[in-house]
Amino acid sequence: MSTSAHPSADAIGTESPVIGRLVEANERYAADFDDPGMDARPVRRVAVVACMDARLDLHAALGLELGDCHTIRNAGGVVTDDVIRSLTISQRALGTRSVMLVHHTNCGLEDLTEDFRHELEDEVGQRPAWAVEAFRDVDQDVRQSMQRVRTSPFLPHTDDVRGFVFDVTTGLLREIDPA
Repeated sequence: MSTSAHPSADAIGTESPVIGRLVEANERYAADFDDPGMDARPVRRVAVVACMDARLDLHAALGLELGDCHTIRNAGGVVTDDVIRSLTISQRALGTRSVMLVHHTNCGLEDLTEDFRHELEDEVGQRPAWAVEAFRDVDQDVRQSMQRVRTSPFLPHTDDVRGFVFDVTTGLLREIDPA
């Protein structure tokens, strides 16, 4: 049994050097951490649904601070059943009233098709239960995501739903007309 603050590779399996560096960064962060004394309810009462793309620094791009919003991210920023689940909890249990959708230019989902699922099935012998949600037209995908939010029976607050495309080369948002 190890008494070190860092478990040995034998104790936890193969260590990832990247994750190890992230854990070390967390230790430095925690050394100066002061509990901000806030709860899980976002101050601005907004939930932001966005792509997981590493080029999107949402808090910086939107002028947000810790505690301002709920951030829900996935591949493409697509409104899936799990996003509806998170938005439902965000609205019904934690007080959000607005939903901002942020897709972006040059998204990796524009290069995929549903064939990705079939290839996975061939490789692992089991079809994924989820759809890839690939798209060719980012504006239309934002419209589809807005429609999914607006028509969900689980979401009581669907009057303030707006969708945007973030340009990864300029950093600017372009609002998408839902029509």
